[in-house]
Amino acid sequence: MKEYETAIAHLTRSTEEGWRFHPLEDHLAAVATLAAHFARGIGADWARLAGLWHDLGKYAPQFQAMIRRESGYDPEEKPIPGPRNHSTAGALYAIDKLNQAGRLLAYLIAGHHAGLPDWHGEGDAAAALSQRLQDRTHLAALPLERIPAALLNPDLPAKQALPGFPDGLHLWLRMLFSCLVDADFLDTEAFMAPDKAALRASCADVAALQAQLDTYLARFDAAAPTPVNRLRAEVLQQCREKAAEEPGLFSLTVPTGGGKTLSSIAFALAHAQRHGKHRVIYAIPYTSIIEQTVDIYREIFGEAVLEHHSSLDPDKESVQSRLAAENWDAPIVVTTNVQLFESLFAARPSRCRKLHNLVNSVIVLDEAQTLPPELLQPILDVMNLLVRHYGVSIVLCTATQPALSHVGSFGRQLRGLEGVREIIDAPEELFARLERVEVLMPHDLQHGEDWDAIAAKVGACETALAIVNTRQDCRELWRRLPAGTIHLSASMCGAHRAQTIAEIRCRLAAGEPVRVVSTQLIEAGVDVDFPVVFRALAGLDSIAQAAGRCNREGRRERGIVHVFVPPKPAPPGQLRRAAQTTVSLCAGRIINPLAPQHFADYFRHFYCAAPSWDEYGIHDLLTRDARRLEIQFRSAAEKFRYIDDADSQPILVWWDDSRSLIGTLEKEGPTRWLMRKLQRYSVNLPHRLVAHLVDTGEVREVFPGIFAQSVDTLYHSQLGVVIDNDMPLVF
Repeated sequence: MKEYETAIAHLTRSTEEGWRFHPLEDHLAAVATLAAHFARGIGADWARLAGLWHDLGKYAPQFQAMIRRESGYDPEEKPIPGPRNHSTAGALYAIDKLNQAGRLLAYLIAGHHAGLPDWHGEGDAAAALSQRLQDRTHLAALPLERIPAALLNPDLPAKQALPGFPDGLHLWLRMLFSCLVDADFLDTEAFMAPDKAALRASCADVAALQAQLDTYLARFDAAAPTPVNRLRAEVLQQCREKAAEEPGLFSLTVPTGGGKTLSSIAFALAHAQRHGKHRVIYAIPYTSIIEQTVDIYREIFGEAVLEHHSSLDPDKESVQSRLAAENWDAPIVVTTNVQLFESLFAARPSRCRKLHNLVNSVIVLDEAQTLPPELLQPILDVMNLLVRHYGVSIVLCTATQPALSHVGSFGRQLRGLEGVREIIDAPEELFARLERVEVLMPHDLQHGEDWDAIAAKVGACETALAIVNTRQDCRELWRRLPAGTIHLSASMCGAHRAQTIAEIRCRLAAGEPVRVVSTQLIEAGVDVDFPVVFRALAGLDSIAQAAGRCNREGRRERGIVHVFVPPKPAPPGQLRRAAQTTVSLCAGRIINPLAPQHFADYFRHFYCAAPSWDEYGIHDLLTRDARRLEIQFRSAAEKFRYIDDADSQPILVWWDDSRSLIGTLEKEGPTRWLMRKLQRYSVNLPHRLVAHLVDTGEVREVFPGIFAQSVDTLYHSQLGVVIDNDMPLVF
């Protein structure tokens, strides 16, 4: 066995410099320093120890031999028997130094490559931390006498209360894990790819962004003083004034069309500047509307805005933005609820890496009423923890404010948000002043009309929007309407939908007649303005959102929203519960569905109708045995799915230039750039439907696990994916 003078963490070779060594001692010290910096205020001493010990296993002779042999530096180096896993040794060392408290660090160290582990094992028991800590051969392989004493015997953390212990322990550990893995990534990158590291942009100053916003908003001072513009100016002013309030939980209740997009960012930036917060995270429920918000913010703030979601077109990314997306190191991040909340419950290093940059931030939840009832409890729990222990201010931004306080129902208790403060002084008065739509409810909410009758009413209007509950309903109504009617649904790929929405806006702006039939994807944040809207019976919040697409700018004295009962009820699940809640709320009385005082009642009833507020037992997995420091990180991460797509399979469709991209995929295999590009040309279908389409030859597997359209007839230029009559479109 060869003896090496210096243990190395990484080894690389360049044409100019030859072999370059990254000394392991230097790497551990640098990661410790950077992790402690990231964790300042939340556990810097713990993060420093995790950094010092995370790669102790690399001191083992077998690892040193392996890195030299496999890098090509010394190909004649013989393999040395012993464990090749380098993360377990540091976890064991932490246990030896800190006894049971060492488990806190063991989770972080053992998981810094593979992800935070479960304590107990079930399906893969060997991966469980409790099992890995049984194998002390990892620690025995270390030449402790050759490891610097400064690494092995640093100052240990003083005894202190852990943030949110015991129920909040999982979030604290995940935050420290984020600090560790980000520091490890960055120090490794600085050695292995210094040119790439140099491209990481430095964060813009919040005060500078505030000045840019002031300059942008000044142009609106000269805008025509219409009633809507005056009201928007008042909303903006209140947001700026209330930004001085102490950090915590806020609600921003503004009618649709009241200027929430600009007013909410104005509050967030002013609040951040006043209280020394580092960044603003703007979370939006749907990728279909995120580009609209990003376009507005980029016009104001330029490259200070990071856009991060699954459907992002890579052509719009820069090297700097791709790097910033790894850890959200940007002053303004516009993302999706899926990215935000799944990261807060994640186990994988790549998903957790960004979390420490949530600390001391302002999070704006746009359309807050869309939080899924079946995950409501773990989501509200983590929001409370962020506010109490991590210096986060959260703004619930919506026209239909959900009831997220404590709720009791049939022996169940929802632990709600605590101390939410409304930014607008008198929301009811604001809604009354901005009322520019009349909602006509059907006299009979129990019996549906047929599609021909509904189509006759919609078709009688030159310009109208009809919103239905399912893709199937969208097709049924579209087929009965005059030629030229525009169809919009998730049967169309993202690129197709974006083009269609752009066409709708152009025709409305030009004053051209336009009829549109859409699913509810048009409701949340898509800025369109129709004189008449038809809405299939749905939740009260959906009816209000539909009304927000009617007479949005107040150019007419009154817009009209017709609510109709479709031939068949909404599909079982959340959509049907929402519609039934509206029926029960309206039964036997006449109410204004847009009046804000009704939404608290509606959401209380809607949430109470949900079978569970924690359908997958996330809370128990993370907290049941937390006092014993036993947490099921990986199981919770696997079960927490913000959008339940377990029964769906994406297929790639032919639209624009996607056929050539699919051809590239077949020839060269998937790459990050290519798959991000193709994401905009995918449509989700049920697994059984994809299997049927494969059997009929309409879809084929172009790469293992990746399916694509294979016949022209599958994708319609207006409808998107269409299925023959033998396989009804029931998704």
